[in-house]
Amino acid sequence: MAVGTIKLLENYIGHLSTKNKVIANNIANIGTEGYVRQNVKFDDMLQNEMNSKMKTSDNRHIRMTKPTDMGMQNEIFLEKNKEANGGINNVDIETEMAELAENAINFKFTSRKIAGHFRSLREVIKGGR
Repeated sequence: MAVGTIKLLENYIGHLSTKNKVIANNIANIGTEGYVRQNVKFDDMLQNEMNSKMKTSDNRHIRMTKPTDMGMQNEIFLEKNKEANGGINNVDIETEMAELAENAINFKFTSRKIAGHFRSLREVIKGGR
């Protein structure tokens, strides 16, 4: 696995952690009158960066942009356009629980990919022992 791929996975783990905190905050404030649901924007930025033109170091070489050059950050925003749930606020417990489950699955998959990469590196360093 390329170093760039590991960096992307690390960025994604950071995003998933932030998203988990935002979802937990939404659930904690489900009964708070006037609370506005928060969400995290990352997937769109990642997709835009992955589809952007590749940078080259030499006109004979083509390489992907380094993830560290991407400057990807999580953006937490308020979802003001969502309709109020029961007149209290716009947080829907079913939506939050579905997003929490999806987030947990993505976190588990991504952390296993990273762990597998480092396990392979350890085996190579040990010489297969």
